[in-house]
Amino acid sequence: MKKIFGILFCVLLIANSAKSQSKYGADSVNCVTNLSLYTEYYKQKNYDDAIKSWRWVYNNCPSASSNIFKRGPKLIKHLMKKNPENKQAYIDTLMIIFDKRIQYFGKQGYVLGLKGYELVILDKNRSEEALEYLKTSIDLDGNKASVQAIYGYMLAIVNLEKSGVKQKVDVLNAYAIVSEIIDYNIVNKTKATKYYVQYSEKVEDLFTPYANCDDLISLFSDKFEPTTEDVNFLKRITKVLDNKDCTNSDLFFNASSRLHELAPSAASASKMAKMNVSKNKYSDAINYFKQAIELEEQDKTKARYYLELADAYRISGSFSSARSSAYKSAELRPDWGEPFISIANIYATSVKKCGSTDFEQATVYWLVVDKFIKAKSIDASVTDKANKSIATYSKIFPNTEMCFFNGIESGQTYLVECWINEKTRVRTRD
Repeated sequence: MKKIFGILFCVLLIANSAKSQSKYGADSVNCVTNLSLYTEYYKQKNYDDAIKSWRWVYNNCPSASSNIFKRGPKLIKHLMKKNPENKQAYIDTLMIIFDKRIQYFGKQGYVLGLKGYELVILDKNRSEEALEYLKTSIDLDGNKASVQAIYGYMLAIVNLEKSGVKQKVDVLNAYAIVSEIIDYNIVNKTKATKYYVQYSEKVEDLFTPYANCDDLISLFSDKFEPTTEDVNFLKRITKVLDNKDCTNSDLFFNASSRLHELAPSAASASKMAKMNVSKNKYSDAINYFKQAIELEEQDKTKARYYLELADAYRISGSFSSARSSAYKSAELRPDWGEPFISIANIYATSVKKCGSTDFEQATVYWLVVDKFIKAKSIDASVTDKANKSIATYSKIFPNTEMCFFNGIESGQTYLVECWINEKTRVRTRD
């Protein structure tokens, strides 16, 4: 109550000012009183009590404050929630509020963006009408268009495509328009940059379902510069291409590579490593996996990177280094069976490198099976996979006759030499 009395006292002072007459209209006392009352209620989020005073100033002294029009939409949407049966009437009222805001306070491009945004959000069936406001907003403001305008524009186009009014090509063209505005505001670090970064993801979510790899690569290739410093743009390219499984393209590789240069992380290094593996560039892949290991702090994730490094070494024929990496993975995750499955595969891959006779090469499979047994003994989750491999490789053990002619028999300890140099137990397949 004291606060209300204080407001009324201020009203009397303001009403006595000659200067206030033009701003508050002929009835300056009632104007300032209602302006102050609705403002106080609004700040308290008491929208029901704010409505009456707000409506009075809106109708009688609209030029008194731009906040009348900035706060009006929230009040109207409050009424809309309370009276959903009158939704369309309230939407029409909103549209009029935006028009009057332009009439009294200008900024046509910006306000039309808000108008179109609110309309397309509240009623997708009026997307065509909303699109007209949004298009005009973007035409007027260009790179200074608001995030509401660019997102609303994209949403309106998508809604219209779904209803059959627009086509896929219209969605692609709309994305080309709004993405340029997004890029401009992010690159130039405008006051609203953080909002453009946030809304860029929403825009991508709308756009991605409509584009195939060729569309995306063509669109982004025109914008991509190998020396770009725009990390957010690179993240957007790689995210969109990744979501659409366009990771085999040169654009994805180049954008990911540049992103890793500018913002290196364990995850980006791992991604680069895998892409180099797919291109059979094992030396580069190995270097990237080493970077991933160096940058990673979590032992569990680092263990996975060591295992991926082991696989890259194995494919490149560096079996000793592959085994060493797999053991380092096992040290970081002692309860994980995958490192021993990896070692088993390393041994199996190197069979032809171990020995000059069929017998010598076949003895390696004893160690292969040993590692699969070890894997399932410490990690039940790999049991099925290990058992299948054990069954397969046990069938190519040396037979009894081969062992006899080489002076050994089942149960004996045997040293598998070559690069492996590891002891195992003699077993036969028959």
